[in-house]
Amino acid sequence: MSDIDIRDDRAAGRLEAVGDGEVVGRIEYFVLESPAPALVPVHTIVEPAHEGKGIAGSLARELYTIAAREGVPVAPLCPYVVKWAARHPEEAPAADPELLAAAKDWLRAHPGRF
Repeated sequence: MSDIDIRDDRAAGRLEAVGDGEVVGRIEYFVLESPAPALVPVHTIVEPAHEGKGIAGSLARELYTIAAREGVPVAPLCPYVVKWAARHPEEAPAADPELLAAAKDWLRAHPGRF
């Protein structure tokens, strides 16, 4: 994992794991604005040749680190991030049910986004 860099492409809604100049994994997310700001991961994708190297977990950890640094919660809709958060409660505070509901509503209102 030491040769993988993680970068936040906020404008594109992607947290990307980059190795050897190529994106080898990513979390696709959006920023919820209402009822409160939150980061909402929707999909985690790791290229097949890079599976099993801890990339998805590193991406999830970085997403929570970014959220903590920005003072906003994470409202995960991505099944992988939900499972990761359940295994790492010390790093991933439980999501507010109201934010989760608002995130699901946003996703339904933007069907072509993901």
